[in-house]
This record gives sequence, C-alpha cells and structure tokens, in this order.
Amino acid sequence: MSDFTTVEVSHDPCGFATLWLSREDKHNAFNALMIRELNIALGQLADDAGVRFVLLRGRGRHFSAGADLAWMQQSAQLDFNTNLDDARELGELMYALHRIKVPTLAVVQGAAFGGALGLISCCDMAIGAEDAQLCLSEVRIGLAPAVISPFVVKAIGERAARRYALTAERFSGLQAQALGLLAEVYPASQLEASVNQWVETLLANSPQAMRATKELLREVDGGTLSPGLRRYCENAIARIRVSAEGQEGLRAFLEKRQPAWQADANKEPRP
Repeated sequence: MSDFTTVEVSHDPCGFATLWLSREDKHNAFNALMIRELNIALGQLADDAGVRFVLLRGRGRHFSAGADLAWMQQSAQLDFNTNLDDARELGELMYALHRIKVPTLAVVQGAAFGGALGLISCCDMAIGAEDAQLCLSEVRIGLAPAVISPFVVKAIGERAARRYALTAERFSGLQAQALGLLAEVYPASQLEASVNQWVETLLANSPQAMRATKELLREVDGGTLSPGLRRYCENAIARIRVSAEGQEGLRAFLEKRQPAWQADANKEPRP
C-alpha cells in the first residue's frame, strides 16, 4: 500500500478493508490531494484479491464536511481547464467507488455535507448515527452538486434530490434513512457495535457470490427486460451454481455446517 497523508487504509485479518478519510483537523473535508489519494487507494483495493468488502469511514467526530473551502477558493482563481481537470478527478473517484467489484459500506457520523453525500451515495450500503447531519450545501456557496448528482439521484430519487439540492436544508440520519440513503441508523453510542454486526453479516457470505451479485445488479439496474438481459441473468446463475463457492455453499447448507469460503476472491464466476 502507498503512504498517504489524507487517507488511511487498514486491513482486517478476516479479509476486509477500511478506507478512512483522515483529515480530522479539517473535519475530513476533501481537497485535491485527498481526492487523488482516494483514487489511488480505491485502485489498490480493487486489485487486492484478498479484500472481501470495503468500509468507508471518517476519522473523528464527522464523516466529512465536504469540499475544503480553502481549496475551493484557490480553485476559483484558476482557469476553466484546470477546474475541469479537478472536476474530472472527482468524477473518477465517484465512478471508481460506484463500480468497485466488492461490496462497500459507508458509516456516517456527525456531518456529511456536499460531496460527502456523493461518496455515501456511491456505496452499496450506508448506515449512520441517528443524529448525523447531512446536507447538499452547494447552492449556499453559489455552486451546484454537479459531479455527485447522478449518484445522489440514484440513491434518493429525483424528487428528494430536487428538494435537498435546491434548499440546502440539513436533514438528520433518521430522515436519511426515510429517504433510503442510509439503510439503518442507530444511537451514536451504539454505532460502533452496529458496524461490527454488519461486518459479521458480510463475512458470513461468499466473497465470490457477493461480487457476482453486485455485477448482476449493475446489469439489471435500469434495464428493460429484454431477451439479452434475460439471457445474461440466466447465464449468471448457471455459472455461479457450478462455481466452487456455489457448490460449497449448497453442500454446507445441506450438511448443516458453516461454509468454508475460498480466500482468493479472484476466482469469482464471471457471468
């Protein structure tokens, strides 16, 4: 792993990784360096066959305050093409997080403003504290949530996205759950224990099957039930049934024992 200054990557012996936003003194606000380091870290995690899933977290009291305003102020002094390069790098980050093959779980506490909602929306699942405060704050400072908007709309729907992007009003973790952005919320004092429960749930599943399922859902999402999509789904289940982990899972179920999942996630079935 590379040496980072704004993010941290920790690996658990059980086979999952935690990607930490680590600018605690700046409430994990992201700047050009953090975006670059997040892109590098995600690339490394995507290439690591031993990683079964990834947690995305923020160090300290807050998940992330969004974009660093000092960085934004500096960017405003630069020309259009330089700002376009910055926007493209942020777009690559969102796309990489959205497309990574392993499951992703965001854990939200404290503030999650602006672009931080993009990171949460790009994850497969997100949980948080009931009293977390979330906000699409861009219009308050004369900007628009442009790069993150496709992912936010997909996560909470167009109607809710219109409301919160145009009003820049804050909403709580409980409201985020009602919108579907957070799957579950907990009292802040119970969040860490709840993270451990989610980890145990994911560790119980076949790494290969989770990857194959995520790929399958990407193909199905938003598509009409065309003959081609039907063939894709049929092919996907046939391949996973005959895979090593598919066979092991069925045997373990019939034998009433815990399955012994393969460590090498690269041996996944390819639909």
